Amino acid sequence: MTIFPLDPDLTALRLALARLRGKRGWTFDELAERSGLARRTLIDLERGRTTGSVTTWHALAHAFGVSIDQLLGNLREGHTPPTPPEASAQ
Repeated sequence: MTIFPLDPDLTALRLALARLRGKRGWTFDELAERSGLARRTLIDLERGRTTGSVTTWHALAHAFGVSIDQLLGNLREGHTPPTPPEASAQ
């Protein structure tokens, strides 16, 4: 039996970005300078117009001083991982 993962929670990820930026009181310009990303990219990410690449999220995690695992962990907010088939057979 194939178990397909739930869709990633992109809304939670974009809200996490907005929270991190707001918590620090950074403008889009400040975050752009700290991350090396374009201001337009940051606006598009936060407003849900784009999802960004792993490289983009890595730069943001670095700028915020958090692990990429911590930042991208928001993608699975509310997800309960399925039990692997071999574990349920025991």
